[in-house]
Amino acid sequence: MFRPFLLFCVILAFLSCRKKNKDAAEPVNPGKEYYPATTGKFVVYDVDSTWYNELTFQPTTLKYRIKERFSEVFTDNENKPAIRIERFIKYYNPNKSYDSIPYTIKDVWQANVTDRNVEVVEENIRFVKLIFPLQEGKSWNGNVRNTNTERNYKIEYLDRAETINGVSLEKTLAVKQIDFRTLISYQYASEKYAKGIGLVYREIKDIYSNTVVAGVPVENRIEKGVIYIQKIVSYGQE
Repeated sequence: MFRPFLLFCVILAFLSCRKKNKDAAEPVNPGKEYYPATTGKFVVYDVDSTWYNELTFQPTTLKYRIKERFSEVFTDNENKPAIRIERFIKYYNPNKSYDSIPYTIKDVWQANVTDRNVEVVEENIRFVKLIFPLQEGKSWNGNVRNTNTERNYKIEYLDRAETINGVSLEKTLAVKQIDFRTLISYQYASEKYAKGIGLVYREIKDIYSNTVVAGVPVENRIEKGVIYIQKIVSYGQE
């Protein structure tokens, strides 16, 4: 006679086997495809950097192109695997095409990518750029690995199709890093990442005005500060 207890064991074993097979077929993906740290990968960006003279309140804009190339894997000073990011620059010339202007080395950054997060060292300051697994609404302290004031990063959206600077991107995410406004100042920073590419957009505003006008935002009466916008142009492997 087939006993009920034996039947229960068979069903339990069957369900356990199905779960294992499902887990094997669908491994947990924390989202590292939004920051593929592979050697030879490069991304080219257009940059507009505007700063305001605090004496004349007049803006000066500098246009240039940045190329970031992931060059090699190494062990950093924390004894962790890291990847070297070589950054090249060429300045806009209205009388020449960008293609005719050579790049010169600007600086070198590094990235540490694990199953937990993405950390990037920019100008010797380490920032936690992304936290895995990715989730819309997730927040963390982007400055937890440096001595700067705590800053709450937050994923505003995830897996959204959009076009940036004429480049069609199938899946992007946006991270708001700061959005703080007073009557005399405005600080805003955000970054966007695209699946299979990495960083595709960066915006920074740090602006001030001591002349308060009712109903007029700081952006329309800037007396000093900086506005920085970086947008993808192209990407690839070399």
